[in-house]
Amino acid sequence: MSVLINENNKTYTLYTNSSMYQIKVDDKGLLLHTYYGKRLDYSDMSYALYKGVPGFSPISSDFNIYDPWDDTYSVCNIAQEISTFGNGDFRNSALNVRFADGTLGFEPRFVSASVEKGKYKIPGLPAFYGDDADTLIITLKDKVYDVYIHLYYGVFEEYDLITRSVRIENKTSLPIYIEKALSMTLDFQYGKYDLISFHGKHAEERMFERNHIMHGTNSVSSTRGASGHMQNPFVIICDENAGEYSGNAWGIALVYSGSFEINASKNQMNDVRITAGINHENFNFEVLPNDVFCTPEVAMVYSDSGFDKMSGCYHKAIRNNLCRGKYKLARRPVLINNWEGTYFNFNGDKLVSMAKDAKELGVELFVMDDGWFGKRDDDRCSLGDWYPNEKKLGCTLAELAKRINDAGLKFGIWFEPECISEDSDLYRAHPDYAFRMPGRNPSRCRSQLVLDMSRKEVRDNIYDQISKILREVNVSYVKWDFNSHICNVYSADLPASRQGEVYHRYMLGLYELLERITTDFPDVLFESCSGGGGRFDCGMLYYMPQVWTSDDTDPVERLKIQYGTSFAYPVSTMGAHVSASPNHQSARVTPLKTRGAVAYFGTYGLELDVTKMTLEEKEEIKRQIAEFKRHYDLIQNGEYHRLISPFSNDSNYCVWEVSSSDGKEAIVCSVRNKSEANYANEIVKLKGLIPDKYYRINGGDKKYLGGALMQLGMPIKFDFIPYPANIYHLTVCE
Repeated sequence: MSVLINENNKTYTLYTNSSMYQIKVDDKGLLLHTYYGKRLDYSDMSYALYKGVPGFSPISSDFNIYDPWDDTYSVCNIAQEISTFGNGDFRNSALNVRFADGTLGFEPRFVSASVEKGKYKIPGLPAFYGDDADTLIITLKDKVYDVYIHLYYGVFEEYDLITRSVRIENKTSLPIYIEKALSMTLDFQYGKYDLISFHGKHAEERMFERNHIMHGTNSVSSTRGASGHMQNPFVIICDENAGEYSGNAWGIALVYSGSFEINASKNQMNDVRITAGINHENFNFEVLPNDVFCTPEVAMVYSDSGFDKMSGCYHKAIRNNLCRGKYKLARRPVLINNWEGTYFNFNGDKLVSMAKDAKELGVELFVMDDGWFGKRDDDRCSLGDWYPNEKKLGCTLAELAKRINDAGLKFGIWFEPECISEDSDLYRAHPDYAFRMPGRNPSRCRSQLVLDMSRKEVRDNIYDQISKILREVNVSYVKWDFNSHICNVYSADLPASRQGEVYHRYMLGLYELLERITTDFPDVLFESCSGGGGRFDCGMLYYMPQVWTSDDTDPVERLKIQYGTSFAYPVSTMGAHVSASPNHQSARVTPLKTRGAVAYFGTYGLELDVTKMTLEEKEEIKRQIAEFKRHYDLIQNGEYHRLISPFSNDSNYCVWEVSSSDGKEAIVCSVRNKSEANYANEIVKLKGLIPDKYYRINGGDKKYLGGALMQLGMPIKFDFIPYPANIYHLTVCE
């Protein structure tokens, strides 16, 4: 078992292959956090907890009943396992519970602990899963009211992954009101730390940013009803000197797709506290008697060897124990999406002609994007009317799919199920289905509103429309888009006193719809999208094994986007396509070879009009697709290593590598993303090879010692063209 319970010391220790996490109940019944770091032999680590009481810290008489003037113990200076508001701890809280009498002050005391084989589940929410995991459950109770909190910990030894979630149970006879429901507290009492987060904007998602954790609160958050383009629900806490291959690093990933917050705060005594969970802005959830509230899951990975090891753990855990269904590990088809090739200007004949040309290049799946339904010739109408525009297509949707299939390709289709146009039959029939505040004009994004997915009748309507198409048409792939974030936050289905539940109820409703539709259509490959990468998170990956990484298809821009994404999310989850040049987002001109090399390290596809390509360009695409298929298993399932960062000021290159688990094979990609005259040669140290074995590069005659390639490095080829890319395939000499 990966959970060790020591009843004598009241310690609960979680072990993974390389890490150790310890919790302790002290003699006053408080649940303390004693340690999270490198795996050690068992020891009660609580000896370092008590640092002395900061000035102006309250002392509870509960703790000093024999001497009320004893000021040596305060909850304001002890590492807490779950922090609550109103009990004298002025640091950031994870749980704020208001009782029926209006008091706000939850004081948890230890009740019990138990261990179960297998990973716990969270009703209505996505979570990592696995029969090989272990679950620790610790139950606490408020010292006054019959309100319990159950702390759930899942331990995946192989991945150094520990998950956390909280269930709040109301056993009183009156409702309680949860004003803040974060999923974790993680206290560091000693040391100086950095916070790495991944900010961005539409078409520039997950930009790497590193800052010292300063006094006060550093917050990474979204209030958009979606995780969003602007911040990602994943951060890294690390030592000041930590890097890719050295130093302590703690990854924190939220398995949730809605409004979130991750806070890193530092107090006057230099204690650092991390909290993460649902954003408490406009959040107030009523829990009725004998009911429970469950928080989303947080997945934590500790590495004593820098970010590379941490990322590898996340990649394996997400591929194997978060993604589900037929395609989680299966080879996915090479696709072409018509969006940048045609936008709204197409008909059935045009799509079929693109499909036929794409088939000749090795493409396996044709995806029809926006513009096929209702009267949709621009983005101002018809969302919610999921019936095909047969006049535009020139045939029924089933007939178009058959024409695509007869050309030798599978057929895929785009939906945006969560949004609605005011110019639509659905809105005219059910205006209350959309989020809209009474008496106020709505705010719109892309001329559309968001449907209230907290309502069953709304979900049923969308399910019925989409499932009808999926049953009647031979659809192999669905792109599920979401191009608006939630404002006008008001549900016509909830009373005034419960409008603070809307954001979270939206997510619960969406997850229920996703579970239903992916279960009913298990052979369909679903890809998540939200204006590109506006909802790239572990929550969506539970239902859909890949996400459209960004609407920006410029390969030079993609270097940073895919680099930042790789810290938590595996290559197999990143939608990446070859598009036209000049690029439609940046107007940058890049070689077709470079566009292909970058798209290899994702779910490679095309996003252009192949009928307009030259014969030479078609031959290059044909070569790329053949090469991608040849290296598919290595690229998608190998061990990913970041070698030179595109954010670096010390190099003109971005370089990364994927190595096989046995070290016998690797593929390295280099892209020169900056140009200068009188350039210096570049050499890069590889990873994951066998030190005493020799390797060939791209099948050449020369042999290179693995240890030399890792310690001295491999020279990078220089091509005197703009933005050159090179692929190096290394194979061991048997």
